[in-house]
Amino acid sequence: MSSKSPTIAQTSTGGTPGTNAAAVLDPTKSRTREKLHQTYASDPKYKKYTQQVEKCLNAFDNVHEWADCIAFLKQLLKTFQSYMQFKEIPYKLIVAKRLAQCLNPALPTGVHQRALDVYTHILSVLGTEGLKRDLPLWSSGLFPFFEYAATSVKPILLTIYDTHYLPLQAGLRPVMKSFILALLPGLEEETGEFFEKVLNLLDRLSGTVSPVFFIQNIWLIMITMSSARGTALNFLSRRLPRLHADEDITQIVGRDIGLMIRAFAAALEDDNLLVRRGALDILLQSMRIDSAAIKRAHSEDTVILMRAATGVVLRRDLSLNRRLYTWLLGPDEKSDNQTVYLRQHALQLLNTTLKDEMFAPSGEYSESQPFKIFISLLDKWEIGSALTDVLVLDALKAIRFLMQRNAEERNEDISMTASTLYEAVEPSILWKQLLAAIMKDLTEDSKTGAIDLTLFLLRSLPMQDDEVRSIHLPVIFAAITEELQRKINNDPSTAAGAVRECLALQEEIFQHIPLESLSRQPGLNAALQTSASSLSSLAFAYAFYGLEFTESSSSSAVLNPLIGVVEHMFCISQALSRSISAQQGGSIELRAALSQVLRVLSGVIRTVDRSCDTTLSLPWKPSEWLYSMLNCLDLEAVSFTLVDQVVSLILSLHGAQKLSPKLSMDKRPVVSRMVKKLFRYLHADLATCHVRAVSLIWSIESTSRPHEVESIIAQSMCSPESRNVYEAHEAFGVLWRLSEDDSLPGVRLKVPLMIVLETLKHDDPSLRRVGETWMRCNLRSYIRVLEPVLRDLLDPSIRRIPRVSRVSGKEIGGFVYERSFDQRYVAHLLEILLSIVQFGGQGFSKSARGTFLRRSYDHVLLHRLSLAGIDANTSYLDALIEVLSRFLQSEPKDQDAPVMQPLNTVIQSSAIDLLQTIVARGEIEMLAIEVLEPAVIGKLFLCVHLHRLDIQNKLLRFLHSIISASTSYACNGHSPPEDRSAEGSQESGKRGYTVNSLLTQTIMDGIAIPQNRPVMQHWLDFVLMAVPQFQPALQSVVSPIADCLCRQLRSLLSDALKANQPMANGRYPRVATDAEFIMLLNALERLLALGLTQKSDANSQEDDTPVQEKPGTESGGILGYVSNVFTTDNASTAVEGQLTAIVQSHSPGYKSLHDGIRVLLAIWVNMVWHDTTGLRPEADSLSMIYNRTHARCRRVLEHLFRAHPTEVLESVIECWDRDALLRSKGSDQPATGVFGLIDVLIASAQSAVHMICDSISVRISNTSERSRKPANANLSDVVLFNFLEQYFQRLEGPLALQVWGRFIQLAKDLASSRDFKIQVFLALKCLCVLGDKVTQTTAIDDKRIRKDLQETFGKLLDACVIFVGKSTDQPNWMRRTTKESMVTNGRSSPALRGGVSDMKPDEKPDSSTVTLSDNAKPTWGAELPSQLVPELRRFLMDNDKVASACSNIVYYIVSPGIKMKARPLDADVVVVDIFREMIKIPPAMKVWRVAVIDVLYDQRIFNSNSSVATKWKPIIKAVFDGDKTSFPDLLSRVATSPSANIFTNREHEMLLRSLNLRRLALVLFTGEKNHFLTQLPAIQEKLVDILRNVPSPIVQCEVYLCIRVLLCRLAAHSMTSFWPVILTELYRIFEQIIDSIPSDGSEDLQLILSASKCLDLLLTLQTEEFQIHQWIFITDTVDAVFRPDDWSPESMFDQLADVVGSLPIPEPREPRGIGLSTSTSTSLAFPTHSDRALRKPILRSIRQIDSIRDLFPFFSHVSISSYESVYASSGNIDWEAVEQGVLDDMFDGR
Repeated sequence: MSSKSPTIAQTSTGGTPGTNAAAVLDPTKSRTREKLHQTYASDPKYKKYTQQVEKCLNAFDNVHEWADCIAFLKQLLKTFQSYMQFKEIPYKLIVAKRLAQCLNPALPTGVHQRALDVYTHILSVLGTEGLKRDLPLWSSGLFPFFEYAATSVKPILLTIYDTHYLPLQAGLRPVMKSFILALLPGLEEETGEFFEKVLNLLDRLSGTVSPVFFIQNIWLIMITMSSARGTALNFLSRRLPRLHADEDITQIVGRDIGLMIRAFAAALEDDNLLVRRGALDILLQSMRIDSAAIKRAHSEDTVILMRAATGVVLRRDLSLNRRLYTWLLGPDEKSDNQTVYLRQHALQLLNTTLKDEMFAPSGEYSESQPFKIFISLLDKWEIGSALTDVLVLDALKAIRFLMQRNAEERNEDISMTASTLYEAVEPSILWKQLLAAIMKDLTEDSKTGAIDLTLFLLRSLPMQDDEVRSIHLPVIFAAITEELQRKINNDPSTAAGAVRECLALQEEIFQHIPLESLSRQPGLNAALQTSASSLSSLAFAYAFYGLEFTESSSSSAVLNPLIGVVEHMFCISQALSRSISAQQGGSIELRAALSQVLRVLSGVIRTVDRSCDTTLSLPWKPSEWLYSMLNCLDLEAVSFTLVDQVVSLILSLHGAQKLSPKLSMDKRPVVSRMVKKLFRYLHADLATCHVRAVSLIWSIESTSRPHEVESIIAQSMCSPESRNVYEAHEAFGVLWRLSEDDSLPGVRLKVPLMIVLETLKHDDPSLRRVGETWMRCNLRSYIRVLEPVLRDLLDPSIRRIPRVSRVSGKEIGGFVYERSFDQRYVAHLLEILLSIVQFGGQGFSKSARGTFLRRSYDHVLLHRLSLAGIDANTSYLDALIEVLSRFLQSEPKDQDAPVMQPLNTVIQSSAIDLLQTIVARGEIEMLAIEVLEPAVIGKLFLCVHLHRLDIQNKLLRFLHSIISASTSYACNGHSPPEDRSAEGSQESGKRGYTVNSLLTQTIMDGIAIPQNRPVMQHWLDFVLMAVPQFQPALQSVVSPIADCLCRQLRSLLSDALKANQPMANGRYPRVATDAEFIMLLNALERLLALGLTQKSDANSQEDDTPVQEKPGTESGGILGYVSNVFTTDNASTAVEGQLTAIVQSHSPGYKSLHDGIRVLLAIWVNMVWHDTTGLRPEADSLSMIYNRTHARCRRVLEHLFRAHPTEVLESVIECWDRDALLRSKGSDQPATGVFGLIDVLIASAQSAVHMICDSISVRISNTSERSRKPANANLSDVVLFNFLEQYFQRLEGPLALQVWGRFIQLAKDLASSRDFKIQVFLALKCLCVLGDKVTQTTAIDDKRIRKDLQETFGKLLDACVIFVGKSTDQPNWMRRTTKESMVTNGRSSPALRGGVSDMKPDEKPDSSTVTLSDNAKPTWGAELPSQLVPELRRFLMDNDKVASACSNIVYYIVSPGIKMKARPLDADVVVVDIFREMIKIPPAMKVWRVAVIDVLYDQRIFNSNSSVATKWKPIIKAVFDGDKTSFPDLLSRVATSPSANIFTNREHEMLLRSLNLRRLALVLFTGEKNHFLTQLPAIQEKLVDILRNVPSPIVQCEVYLCIRVLLCRLAAHSMTSFWPVILTELYRIFEQIIDSIPSDGSEDLQLILSASKCLDLLLTLQTEEFQIHQWIFITDTVDAVFRPDDWSPESMFDQLADVVGSLPIPEPREPRGIGLSTSTSTSLAFPTHSDRALRKPILRSIRQIDSIRDLFPFFSHVSISSYESVYASSGNIDWEAVEQGVLDDMFDGR
């Protein structure tokens, strides 16, 4: 046998021989030991005996195989037999250890027999008293051995137990638990050879102490030892009596029922099916649910038992379920008796247990477990029925809580459990409970939460069960409706709280009910069926579910529940509306309740009318109901939602065919009240209501009598009060604008239309302004207005015939009227038409010219056109000109001339005006223009600021004509502007026209002032017509107006976003219409384009000027282009000194473009419609505004991009960089974010990347090499690179391949640069992203692409890494502050925050500097581990290249990063992350291994914090996994060979050895469970060697730390051969304390603390191997809590507590730096109620002690604490606290 085998660990402990070996506190034992010592001390034979034994023990060092063991044991036995006269064993501690090692299960049976022979002899020599004195020594080897002993050896062992142990009698009490543990394996098989012997031995063992104490130890074993539960149950099944309900088991098991209950709970939760079955059998036998013991037990204990028992149903085993059901239902076979038994004894406990688990789930199992138990119990009808009655509502509430809490996590398990539970519960029981609870909420105003719960069921769980939908829901719906009707009829003011919730519930229920189910009642049982016909819906529901109905007076009975529901709904709505009317608006609650009722009622009426076969005869009065609703409508407080519902419902009832009596709305007052109310909601401030209100008005128009609505609208527009007239026109405008062409609004609403058109020529300026505004804002199309006029002009009563007139010899063709007609009306029409054409101008012409007659929806018009001989394929303009020309050419007959001529002249005059307006324009003298222009502008300015709107339109038109004439005269010609070329216009404009100084400000104010908003369209029209027409005369106003428009758009955008938020007060915020948005966007688009177009000409002229005329511009480098950031908004202001030329290099047009792009981007990102509720009536309007604005914004951006692609793209990227919200939207909403916009603007990704790369190239090239200047000087290349990286991340593989060529060209240019630039790293980041996409495609097989990727990536990476390594300020590369300098070209330059204005005039900007804003500075250390290192293998591919790259990273970055730290593990997190990524790259192993090994063997490694060390665990583990020589090397450093250097400091040598041991502990700690199992023999050998040869406490402390790590990292059974050594060493240490208390400050104190922590951990883990030994150190029976009267301490720690507790208290001492204060009991972590669930070490927070007294609280409390933790925790260990304690001890700052 090899000496390195772990089977026999060799140690000869430096313990005291013989008499001082055992620590005994009992005075009797002490006297006996002293007497023996005195007797034998002077005997020369005893000395020789001692020498012989020592010699024999030393021979154990030479044992190499099992045969040597037998020889050793023979020699030892022979020595003992030679000196039988001495009743004492020398060196007993070492003898006991060697014998225990010889009983190792791995050794042959022969060795075991020899060892037992020695044991037999020793125990015979010692006798009963000697064994009692040294019980721990000899039992530690004999007790664990029985389980593994061979069949031939077991009889010898049983004989030893019987012969030597049983005679001890009461002396066995401390060792009772371990003795039972040793014997229980013999009860494994009932048919086994030793079953009866062991059973008999246990019975006799029970007799040595009280049976109660014996049974209590069985309970403890069942709690702590899972492997012993089966055998313990075998014993109990034979020894526990069968008891009845009234028999008391406490006489057998003791008073502590809780201990027994926990034992059964542990068995019921065991993984072994047989153990669970055995536990249930014993419950049925001795612990029935109705037993006195369970009734007497604490409620908390019974819950533990019930939880464990019901948990067995989850195993789905029939045998287990059958036993559980019997336990819950009792022994009787009859169902009725079983149910009675359950309700009497078990139901309350079962309900409480499951309910607590549902609402407060434990972390030990999934949240769904109690629900699954409940579902499984429903399989047994006798249990399920009763349990459902009491638990179902609570279960559903609990699962609703869990589903709502886990909504974000989308916990599928909970959702599936909820569905299963709902389907498993009997519907009749569930809905009975829900109905009862809902009625309780309604009638008693209590809060059971049943309504919310029912809503949750209907909304969250599938309602597919036909029984529920067709029976239960209709019954409950009808019953709740009747109850609501009673409650509201009695007192409508109660319509709040529960009533509101009930109404919401009714809405939800109705969606799930088929109508036919509501039309009939389900059947009742025979006893109730006869009376069913006389029951109301409510009474029927109570009878149907078997509930007690207390109401005496019930509603009248109805055979058809549907009639009752409809009647009750009408009653409820009428009562609520009357209450609201009576209170002049009522409360918000009342109105909301009415709204809910109407929603349900509308749904019922619609469904009845659609699906019902027969007519429903209702006992209601339609007119009363109608007028109560209309009275409610007239109130100001009523919201539009309610108005919508009332009107919609009235329309539905009017059209309903299946109700009797029928509601009719034929009377004009009814229609008038509805239309007038709806008209109020067409106000401009209520834009969100418009679409729905218009829809309702057209519905009323279609339903009411002809022309009824038209006359009502006309009447309201002719009100005597001007304010009402304005509002009526405005409302009609909204109605007109939102009506579709196919509804023929011009015909059906002709009278109101004519009223509006008349205002265009009205004398009242205010009324005329209203009409013009109406035309601008609401017209939609001139054709809609033209059609009714044209239709009347083609009236067949106007009959004419051609006639040729001869005048002065010329024949003139014409027409003659055949008869008279209504000339006044025709004149009136032509005047209206003139005002329309004059008003419409080009827009009218364009519309009329582009629209053809055949598209008209008006068939009457088409017929009259055909009669008049006008072709339907011509345009409206052609037809109009034809009609007008006929009127112009038509004359009355001679006989009719006196009557018809005056009016005919008027008609012709109007026709001429119309034709002239359509065809031509007039001119004016220059002198008058020069006088008028300043006056007009001044007047306009006054009007704007005095908020006078009425004359602004006329003035603006006049001003346009004036400017037109001015520029025309400036050309010295009189031809109209349209005939001149743009070039001539521009040249002449430069010569002749000067912009009035007040004009720009006046225009800006006219657009910006809010009170001027109604006429803003006129101003915008003026700007858009005048500025382009008179270029460049008005060029100076473009930029200020564009800025003004941007501000307006921002304001409107803000209002629109607010309008989409929920409104608490029900008021609608002001929101711009889509028309306002679009007109502003139109204007902005045109102005931005104009500004840049004009500037491009100027730039081309500037480019022709000599270079020397622009000093500083070329030499400014990138610095020269950031000037715009630091200038004022007014771009025309000159900047003094050197900066003038720089500022002028960009025009105000570019600044305006950038501001415009910002606004357009904000609209693009924010105005995307997401319908959140779908129920709000304003959603229709808002969605239209959002969608149209967004679409127009897109067209603007596209147009600008086509004209100026680079400028627009760079402005978009700059906005993206400066706005964090845009960056987030770009990632979350690709369709609407910046990247989505790029996809819209640029056709292909290839083009986009090409443009971005070009922009980067312009910026990074040397100034002298630039072919062009950057378009946007504010935009840095850093931002462009960041944007490019984000863009690459969105590309799919094929697209990435398309852009590869252009980007790799840029990357190569950077890689070939001699000097390092920060752009190199940015390009490297982008290359990582793009390379990741490309390597996922087949294109990577292309050699060229692969080569480009390898070379470029390698060069860029090397450049970055080498630069960092050579930098003079190297540590800064990893700091994440934004206040550091950027390093460029090897020089460091501070960020230029002051801008160019801080530079002195004589300073030239350094071309090597790069100015970056703080947020643009790259902090690129963080990307190394996350992006670059993981990609090394994929990009470089070749192992040598990968290793070379890693070598550079380690050499330049990692090693300096570690060396600069005082504590190596405190290296920056980036360094640690680099290591964590490198360990995944096998070719780099040799590179990083050395660096990690250096860290590990650094003397300062353990000075760090334990939290830092956690990050290094995978790194250290990887070293020892990858390099097989590392672990043997570490073990060799742990070896204890003495130093050859005689000058070595002994203390220093011990310190080095302790550090190496601690390193070993750290390496073991980094592994997973059993990771280093194969190295255990070598580890064990080294540790044993140290224990034997190195007595230094500082070194031995680390041995115990290693043992603690091994206990955490190895399976307990792996250390079987190690136990004798560990136990002996621990025994020796604590024995010496009792014999000789260490003084304060002794170096042994730290060793004692380490040993105590090791034992503390063993007691926490409660491993099965240690439990059989723990009695040596603590009292592990119930004596720890319930101490008998004659109790004396037997365990080590109890004795130590007495010894240390009796020490005198010294003078108060100063606390040491790391130690504890004098009172340390508070520092010990004893288990409290809060951490009952998990076991933790007690000493985990103590690092150092100054006196043995500091451990007194531990010694005195550890036994009871261990017992209580076993009692409370059910074996659960807080592994996190255990491992943290070990780590904290490792990294203690030494």
